[in-house]
Amino acid sequence: MQYWNYVQTTFFEGNLGTSIASRRPITEEIRDRFPATIELAFGAMLFATLLGVPLGFLAAKRHGRALDHISLFVSLIGVSIPIFFLALILKWLFAVELGWLPSVGRQDVLLETEHPTNFYVLDGIITGSWGAAWDALKHLILPAIALGSIPLAIIARITRASVLDVQNEDYVRTARAKGISMRAVDSRHVLRNAMLPITTIVGLQVGLLLSGAILTETVFAFPGLGTWLQAAISNRDYPVIQGGILFVAIIVVVVNLLVDLSYGFLNPRIRLAGR
Repeated sequence: MQYWNYVQTTFFEGNLGTSIASRRPITEEIRDRFPATIELAFGAMLFATLLGVPLGFLAAKRHGRALDHISLFVSLIGVSIPIFFLALILKWLFAVELGWLPSVGRQDVLLETEHPTNFYVLDGIITGSWGAAWDALKHLILPAIALGSIPLAIIARITRASVLDVQNEDYVRTARAKGISMRAVDSRHVLRNAMLPITTIVGLQVGLLLSGAILTETVFAFPGLGTWLQAAISNRDYPVIQGGILFVAIIVVVVNLLVDLSYGFLNPRIRLAGR
C-alpha cells in the first residue's frame, strides 16, 4: 500500500515529496538544479562526439597503422582512468598551475546577471551579456572534459569497429567501382550506415553521464543534480534520494526511446520495414 500510494502521488499528482533538509518540494529543487546537469552532460557529450567519431573514423581508415594503434591506446586510457581522478588532474593543471580556467562553480560569484532559464550559457546569450556567457562556458570546460572522457573513448572504439564492418560491404565496393569519389563514398555510404551503433552507444552513455556527474560535480563544486544527490546521501535525506534517482531513471528511459526513434531517420530501410 505504501508503494502504491507513492506511485499515485508521484506519477498521477507529480509530487516527489519534500526534502528533509531544506523543507522544499523535491520538484522545485530538481527544477533549480537540473539545468546545470543538462548543461554539463550536453557539453560532455558534445566533447565526446566531436572528438570520438572523427578519431574512430580515421583509425578505421588507417587500420593497422600508427594512428590506429594510438587511438586504441588513448581509448584504453580514457576508459581506465576514473572520472574523479581525471577531474582532479585537470583541476590541478589548468586551474591551479596554469590558471587558465576556473576550478569551481558555474559562474563567477562577483558577476551579477539574470538567469531566466537557469541555463547559464544560454541566459548570457539571451540577455545579451556575452561576458557572462563566456564566463559560464569557461566554468563548464573542465567538468565537461572530465565527464566526457569515458564516453569519448567508447564512442571512438565503437566508431572504429562500425566503420571497419561497413567499408567491406558490397554496396561500398560497388560505389567505389562506379568511380564515385572517396569523400562521397565515406559520407554517403560508410559513415551514414555506421551511425546506427554509434547513435545507440551515444544514447546509452546518457546514463553514464548522469551517474558520473555525481563525482564530477562534487570535485568541481558544480551545483547540479550530482552534488544535490551527494549531499542527500550524506544527510540521509531519503525522499531526495528516492525522488532524484527516479527522475534520473525516467530521463534515461526517455533518451533511449528517442534514440530508438531516430533509427528511422538515419536508415530509411528501418522506416520501410516498420510499415
